[in-house]
Amino acid sequence: MAKFQLSTRVRNGMLNAIPATIGAAPTLKIFSGTMPDNPGAADSGTVLASMVLPSTWLQQAVSGTITMTGQWEDTSADNDGTAAYFRKYSPDGACDAQGTVSLTGGGGAMTVDNVNFRAGQDFKVTGFSIIAGNL
Repeated sequence: MAKFQLSTRVRNGMLNAIPATIGAAPTLKIFSGTMPDNPGAADSGTVLASMVLPSTWLQQAVSGTITMTGQWEDTSADNDGTAAYFRKYSPDGACDAQGTVSLTGGGGAMTVDNVNFRAGQDFKVTGFSIIAGNL
């Protein structure tokens, strides 16, 4: 099996490019249904919630990991449904990232305090991080 490794400095640089590329205050949408094949594919499912994230939405990467910063909360969900995936949109409207959603401790790329959304309810993102590992 081939092996390729990057220094922590390089992995941190790669991770820090994510918020720099997506931009300040991206829009986060949480959907029900099946996640599209890639961020360039059309949205699918129902938008359960939509929010603008803080201007600085990710901390600087440390030890090959970058994590959310600030409070990610929607005080009024848009629709009823079960959260399955999220998408992040840059200020120009392009979808640049997507991943699974689960309850805290459930193994999703993003964790929330409740996956069963009801229109008008408050919900919080409880965790989001990206790890740049070595193969």
